[in-house]
Amino acid sequence: MLAAVILSGGASSRMGSPKALLPYQGRPFLEHLLEVTARREINVRRVVLGAHAEPIAKAINLKADEIVINEDWEKGQLSSIQAAIRSLPPGTDGILLCLIDHPLITTVLIQDLIEHFYKSKKPIVLPVYEGRRGHPIIFSSALYDELLRAPLETGARAVVWAHPGDVEEVTTNEEGCVLNLNDPETMNKAVQQKDQRFTDPSS
Repeated sequence: MLAAVILSGGASSRMGSPKALLPYQGRPFLEHLLEVTARREINVRRVVLGAHAEPIAKAINLKADEIVINEDWEKGQLSSIQAAIRSLPPGTDGILLCLIDHPLITTVLIQDLIEHFYKSKKPIVLPVYEGRRGHPIIFSSALYDELLRAPLETGARAVVWAHPGDVEEVTTNEEGCVLNLNDPETMNKAVQQKDQRFTDPSS
C-alpha cells in the first residue's frame, strides 16, 4: 500500500491566503487533491499543515490521524516531508507526494504513476510534461531514511539527484503537474486555461 502525503504547511505569503482553501471548480484545492488521491492502492493519508493549520483543519473534513502538524514549517518543504514520514504506520510501500501549489492534476495521472511504480519497481516515479519533471512524485519506502537525512536547504531533490538511474519518468499531457501556483496572477491564468479546455469542444 502507498501513503498519500499532501504538503500544505507553508505561509502562502505571495498568494495572500492559505492555498489549501483556494477554490478550484467550486471547491478548495485540498479537497480536490484528497479526491484524486483516493485510490485503492492508497490506504494511508497524511495532510501536513503548518502556518495555517487551524483554519485549514476547520474548513476541510479530515480525520485526526490524517493531520500532521509541522511545527518546523518555516524550515521548508523537506521538514514537512520528514514530519509525514515519521507519522506513517509500518508497512507502507512508499509515499505519493503531492504539493498543495500543484493541484491541477487528475485521477488519471495519479493512477498512471501508481501503475508505473509497481510495474517498474523503480524507487522514484515522477511525471514529465514536455520534457519537464513535475509533481506528484512517488518515493519508495526504501528511500525514507535518505529523505529523513537529506539537507533542508536542498530538500527532496537531493534524493532524486542521488539516484539518476533509479527514476521512472512517466510522460503525461497534464500540464498541471508542472504548474506551480504560487501567486494570484499565475493561479488565475492557469485555472482559466484549464477551465477553457474542459468547456471548449475544439480543444
